[in-house]
Amino acid sequence: MSHLSAPHFHDEAAAFQFLEEALWPHGPVCPRCGGLDRITTVKGGRAGLRRCGPCKRQFTVTVGTVFESSHVKLPMWLQAAYLLCSSKKGISSHQLMRILDVQYKTAWFMTHRLREAMKSGKLPPMGGAGVTVEIDETFIGTKYKKPEGARGYAHKNAIMTLVQRGGSARSFHVDGTSAADLLPIIKANVEPGTHVMTDEAGQYAHLNKHFAEHDFVRHGVGEYGRGLVHTNTVEGFYSVFKRGMKGIYQHCAVKHLHRYVTEFDSRYNNRVRLGVDDQQRTVAALRGIVGKRLTYRSSLPNAAQH
Repeated sequence: MSHLSAPHFHDEAAAFQFLEEALWPHGPVCPRCGGLDRITTVKGGRAGLRRCGPCKRQFTVTVGTVFESSHVKLPMWLQAAYLLCSSKKGISSHQLMRILDVQYKTAWFMTHRLREAMKSGKLPPMGGAGVTVEIDETFIGTKYKKPEGARGYAHKNAIMTLVQRGGSARSFHVDGTSAADLLPIIKANVEPGTHVMTDEAGQYAHLNKHFAEHDFVRHGVGEYGRGLVHTNTVEGFYSVFKRGMKGIYQHCAVKHLHRYVTEFDSRYNNRVRLGVDDQQRTVAALRGIVGKRLTYRSSLPNAAQH
């Protein structure tokens, strides 16, 4: 039987129950006053409607989340979340439009709301004693047309990624790839006792001053691994990221790039190799919907087609 045959993907009452179990594992919580006591189900009300005894307000589990005030039915939201979280390289808004039978702008906005939900809050530094973190950068899209005769990648958007071997990834849309651009981010997100590995790029030349160990490979002379010294893990992450961005999404407005980066980080950090299946990955994303709002008007770029 298809995973999309599950009741919460089709029945609104089942969808509210599924979301409540994900967001309220210890019972309903009033989003207005934070109360836990004397919360009752409103008899004869719409699916998922509850009433808080202390503040007398009615609410559903979607209040205070990216789903609040949405005209899209909750089962369809859950289908979209599952499809986005279970597709290794992502799913385009046009594809989602055809599957869910909604307008393109609806599918586009749904995917952006879900990416917003995938965004993590402030995280502690990764790495530590005996742990290896690989660091690299890549380029995607263009900021402006490349001048004739120009060299390098200054006209492209730069992404830096930190990957802890056997663990998680953190990616950042950065202004540039100089040491001044990258070092503050690296220092804020990697423990000083970490063994860091990079390529031979000049911006990483002095990392040994800030971290326990720094090894690098010389891609310029064809060296891609020297025993345990390599950046193959972060490059593997980029292989999926770039296939998704170029093959699935094809175009991304600069103002939204941070959300696409978050999407790929989220799937990587909740991958099968870490014991997380598609359903668990979807639930992890849904737990991030609380306290976040994103309006359609604020999300519109100058051009948003992919």
